[in-house]
Amino acid sequence: MARTQLRRVRTWRWRRNPLRRRSDVVEAWIVLAAWVIALVGSAFAGLLAASTVGRDLAQQRAERHTVSAVVTEKAPVGPSAQTLDGGHVWATVRYSSPDGSTHLARTEVPPGAPQGTRVTVWTDAHGKVTSKPLAGGDATFQSVWTGVLVAVATAGGVAGCAQFTRSRLEQRRMDQWAEEWERVDTRWGGKTG
Repeated sequence: MARTQLRRVRTWRWRRNPLRRRSDVVEAWIVLAAWVIALVGSAFAGLLAASTVGRDLAQQRAERHTVSAVVTEKAPVGPSAQTLDGGHVWATVRYSSPDGSTHLARTEVPPGAPQGTRVTVWTDAHGKVTSKPLAGGDATFQSVWTGVLVAVATAGGVAGCAQFTRSRLEQRRMDQWAEEWERVDTRWGGKTG
């Protein structure tokens, strides 16, 4: 019995009812549209974002490659050295790009690496030092996580817009109700309360 009563309460805006207003029907359509758009739109946006990120990461893997570089100065060591994740420090290296030109760049090297030490750096298609591209499970995780975040943000945006619209409808209903009470009060011969 309670389940039937609950179902009737949830769907009252869709049934014929002399107390139902036009704004009640509009609100019901807004809620329905918001649910459909949130579910379908967020799934589509999430899949599109995951696909785009996956394609970009695959392009990075194709364009970036390793190059042998030489440390040009002794790498810092001790408390004054700014240690990075993995215990590396920043130092200047010299390397040759595929077109044969020589470049200088700062990259991560082991602390205290002497001048002339060979290190491997990643370069992009233009010969500039860049980070190692994500591969395998990391790339998959990054694209899936981006897709999930975009899907949640899309659903939240749709739900927020629907809630804002519903609150405006509710405010309008309250204003109409106040106007109707004002007319009823006047008809009864004065103000009540």
